[in-house]
Amino acid sequence: MSDTLLNDLNPEQQKAVMHTDGAVLILAGAGSGKTRVLTYRVAYLLAKKHIDPHAILMLTFTNKAAGEMKERIGKLIMSTQIPFAGTFHSFCVKILRRDGGEIGISPNFLIYDDQDQLDLVKTIMKKLDISTKNLPAGRHGFNPGAILHTISQAKNELITAIEYPQYARGYFQETVATIYLAYQKNLKENEALDFDDLLMRTVQLFKNSKETLGRYQEQYHYILVDEYQDTNRAQYQLIRELSGRWHNLCV
Repeated sequence: MSDTLLNDLNPEQQKAVMHTDGAVLILAGAGSGKTRVLTYRVAYLLAKKHIDPHAILMLTFTNKAAGEMKERIGKLIMSTQIPFAGTFHSFCVKILRRDGGEIGISPNFLIYDDQDQLDLVKTIMKKLDISTKNLPAGRHGFNPGAILHTISQAKNELITAIEYPQYARGYFQETVATIYLAYQKNLKENEALDFDDLLMRTVQLFKNSKETLGRYQEQYHYILVDEYQDTNRAQYQLIRELSGRWHNLCV
């Protein structure tokens, strides 16, 4: 990466790229080059600071965005040695395949997609004799999608199936609590996780195994997060834990 490459950036972007140590928050409107700054920042770390690619972690929200970031960085530094760039979920899959056994997760766990999850909720509702249709006054029926969405919200807030009943208010949430417990029991029996589990269970892993957390903290000297404003509590907690050793976080 030549010094002239920084000329592609405006003065504010250059500051964000070159301020490598400590926490950095980049605020700018859509289309103003935030992702561009992240890719140049990684190129700068690799070419100018000579940071090991394995010590840099880039997290984003779509596989497409991750692919574009890797492609851009490869062109900037003319190398195939690119740091990990991927979604929160793909990163968590990588961790849980390797270290999930610490909290009882099989390395060969299945991942339930949206349809798998919905089918499971419908099956549980049928077993529990909970209607999935609108019913006359005095009787209750619930949309399986609404049930699943509520379970997802709970997981994003790091609320487990065991903990959820204490937060449940009203008949709908009380019904969700019952289904949530059965839902998690079924996932466990099938050695499966859903998308939200990938995040929540990784946070649980780090909470329960300080040795495992310490290994990842030591590895990732620099962490960069694209579209940080879209993070939920589980993602925020994951980032907070990972950056706890070096505190070099750019979002």
